[in-house]
Amino acid sequence: MKKAVFFDIDGTLLDEQNYIPESTVEGIRKLQEAGNYAFICTGRTKAYVRDEALLSIGFDGIVSGCGTMVEFQGKELYYYKIDVRQVKRAVSFFKAHDVAAILEGRYYLFLDEADFAGNPFIDRLQREIADGIAPIAENEKNWEVSKFSCDVQRADLGLLKRELARDYSLIFHDEPVMEVVPKCCSKGTGILKVCEKLGIDVQDSYAVGDSVNDLPMFEAAGNSIAMGNSSEFVKSQADYVTASLHEDGIYRAMEHFGLF
Repeated sequence: MKKAVFFDIDGTLLDEQNYIPESTVEGIRKLQEAGNYAFICTGRTKAYVRDEALLSIGFDGIVSGCGTMVEFQGKELYYYKIDVRQVKRAVSFFKAHDVAAILEGRYYLFLDEADFAGNPFIDRLQREIADGIAPIAENEKNWEVSKFSCDVQRADLGLLKRELARDYSLIFHDEPVMEVVPKCCSKGTGILKVCEKLGIDVQDSYAVGDSVNDLPMFEAAGNSIAMGNSSEFVKSQADYVTASLHEDGIYRAMEHFGLF
């Protein structure tokens, strides 16, 4: 019986310098050689899944944008696009309340650089996907958006929760960053869609992550694995805690569960 393993990207497959341990590559390839599937499962939308070293590993598919898009062997199985009227309302709300926002879609990340002055993450985006970034302003006709990410260091979090929580799931990270995801989607729903489409028993699915936005993966998958570099809270929510990214964590976890 085939099994499916779903890997978060940041802090799980690669570090802040985009380094991927050789043991990670070896572990993923060995589990595939044993007849199992390997999927990326990330909060990044497709526009920001571009790292050549990462993609060259040869994943069977990608769940991107917190479950808003699902692909298998290069074919799109599912995509959720936020209605443009909702996008306009969200943009107006963010602008009115001093929230720097990134509109994330399949082809572009839309952002106004002036809103992120001095933010090193924007410098990283420019280095990695400059041709995949477009301004929000005066670009409405090209908006295709499935989620938002926001810098909320100057924002009223109570107000954001009151205004957005009806339509969106809000994921708060340790940095002053908030992901805004349509209620119908999560990394967990992405896993369930893959299992349904490929006829895999959910109990034969494995989720590997390190962050709070991986918790829906942990809840959906039959087996949840926290990286050793995860926060203590994330570790407490996992079935198994492996070593850190730099200590062969993925290879050890795949070995522990007999996936090769």
